[in-house]
Amino acid sequence: MTMSASLRSLSPRDRRTLLVGAVIAAILLVFAVVLPLDDRVSHLHDQVAQKQTDLVWMRNAAPEIAAAGPVRSSGGESLIVIVDQSAHEAGLGGSLAGSQPSGTGSLSVQLEKAPFDTLVAWLARLSQQNGVQIESATIDSAGPPGTVNASLVLKSP
Repeated sequence: MTMSASLRSLSPRDRRTLLVGAVIAAILLVFAVVLPLDDRVSHLHDQVAQKQTDLVWMRNAAPEIAAAGPVRSSGGESLIVIVDQSAHEAGLGGSLAGSQPSGTGSLSVQLEKAPFDTLVAWLARLSQQNGVQIESATIDSAGPPGTVNASLVLKSP
């Protein structure tokens, strides 16, 4: 028996029920499978575009960073390594938002939502133990009392 013959053998009420069920199944397929997949593909396309933009920026910035050379302290360690290690030791690792070379022997450091007292103690320890100097500092309140955002430029001796 063919499908069309099977459909013809059904009562009109059964055919309507089957048609409504098929429409509901098609709608569920679209909303449960096709649309989420489409959203995911769109999101992944956006991520690829962002990563391509980042790559172009990195390729353009690479000569400038290479020309600046490594930022090192008097002990021979890289200033970025000293800053990163000491920030983690001081309990500021989670607040360390980023760092980048900012000229000969200087390093720009950003901290977010850092405890002010911990930040000041860390900077004092960097200066005393490693001879790191603070070239400039911008410190702003980050909401809760005693919490700050800081933008620092540190210089190795």
